[in-house]
Amino acid sequence: MGEAVLYRCRTPTDRLCACGRVARELRRRGIDAEERRVPWRRSARDDVDELTGQTTVPVLVIQGEAICDSRRIAEHLAWRDGERERASSVEHEGSARR
Repeated sequence: MGEAVLYRCRTPTDRLCACGRVARELRRRGIDAEERRVPWRRSARDDVDELTGQTTVPVLVIQGEAICDSRRIAEHLAWRDGERERASSVEHEGSARR
């Protein structure tokens, strides 16, 4: 699938935060991603700011594309894997969102 990098917080487990949710989703899909733990202080997250214009994590960079927010990341991974029916922002034929 190409090289992936996950910028995440320093929380030592994958169960307590949105960053862990993304890490679990990557493992579930068999995607090897380099994990880069960012500083606790948002003002020290220059690398994340350069990528996205913000300092919030998680951020996944996959095939040169930076994606923010754990829900959007999970949705993007589902979309990439052809699970469009599970990706909530993709409208299905014959159905309109209201």
